[in-house]
Amino acid sequence: MENCLICERINMIKQGIEPHFVAELETGYVVIGDYQYFKGYTLFLCKEHKTELHFLDENFKIKFLAEMSKVSEAVYNAFEPDKLNYEMLGNDDVHMHWHIFPRRKNDAPVKGPVHRVDKKLLYAKEAIPTETELREMKIKLYNELEKVIKIVNKGNL
Repeated sequence: MENCLICERINMIKQGIEPHFVAELETGYVVIGDYQYFKGYTLFLCKEHKTELHFLDENFKIKFLAEMSKVSEAVYNAFEPDKLNYEMLGNDDVHMHWHIFPRRKNDAPVKGPVHRVDKKLLYAKEAIPTETELREMKIKLYNELEKVIKIVNKGNL
């Protein structure tokens, strides 16, 4: 779709140039977030460009939700948070995608949901992982994904 950031990221995955790509599943792509204020922040990008869950074919929708659950299980196992936060908003990027945030006690200056954290902190230069950190996170997450779900293709690990 034109001007869709998620479609652009998926195209980069297909071209083999998306450095945050971890794995392709049947209904979506797993990527490590560009910014890691919340260590282990992961996205699950739907393969279909749809804006709402109820626009998906029933069988695809059930599989997409089941895979998202497995991705979150892998994130939990890989990054050992106290709690996971899940978001699928779509106000800015209308293409369906899940945000999975590993949360830890006292991990943010503001208690509560991720959207209450100052954007300057979330998107600070210090929150961008180094190449080594990114590679380690991808490997850790991929290894956990392999344990819980069938992987179609893996990223550049």
